[in-house]
Amino acid sequence: DVQLVESGGGSVQVGGSLRLSCVASGDRVSRYCMGWFRQTPGKDREGVAIIGADGDTSYVDFVKGRFTLSQDNSQRTVYLQMNRLKPEDTAMYYCAAGQSSWGDYWSMPSEYEYWGQGTQVTVS
Repeated sequence: DVQLVESGGGSVQVGGSLRLSCVASGDRVSRYCMGWFRQTPGKDREGVAIIGADGDTSYVDFVKGRFTLSQDNSQRTVYLQMNRLKPEDTAMYYCAAGQSSWGDYWSMPSEYEYWGQGTQVTVS
């Protein structure tokens, strides 16, 4: 099993920045792809970005140029740096881990086996 714990959410003004962290623990964590998703009440969970086990990244169009993924393998931590935040970025953000998530369908929640509890981001 893999356990994921997110942190770093909070309230920020429009145009501000936040850095979310996801600490992973468990068996063979380094072999997993790590994705970030977000969800607002009444809407489906949507993919934001993914980082593969080899460090490759992919982003959805609406965050490209504003959000950046990075990872610290020694700490088993993935970071989502979010800049130039907009009100529409307000959501609960979730970290997810999947063994075979990299591919055309990486932004689909069904591609991931493990999820964190989420961290709230509010932009106003």
